[in-house]
Amino acid sequence: MEERKKYIVRRDDLLFPELSFKINGVLFDVHKQLGGGHNEKYYQKAVAIGLKNKGINFTEQQYVPLTFQGEYVGKYYLDFLVERKIVLELKRGQFVPAHIIQQAKQYLELLDLQLALIACFTYKGVIVKRIINQNNIS
Repeated sequence: MEERKKYIVRRDDLLFPELSFKINGVLFDVHKQLGGGHNEKYYQKAVAIGLKNKGINFTEQQYVPLTFQGEYVGKYYLDFLVERKIVLELKRGQFVPAHIIQQAKQYLELLDLQLALIACFTYKGVIVKRIINQNNIS
């Protein structure tokens, strides 16, 4: 049986540190095995397999309705909603454009959540950006 290491987070200002650490592990495993340069949909399939194999609950392509004054006006689909706590968006490339950060903030506000992770798969590795919903911090 494989011995599991216990990691201790020494900061108390991080949102969902243990879950974030597990997600990051899955992301790094995916990049280690697949490398860079693939289409986002292949990374998404691999991340879904990795999350499932780690026993992490998630919803893929989570539907998020957009309303105005109680009326439906549009919809979004998140890449992943992890443990009903963290929005996980996957991108390909080294840079996170401002509109992607804004989109993640909108998802957080629409779902009344605190944390989003944007994972960018590059040729050299995975870059993970944490987005905080400042309106939902207690």
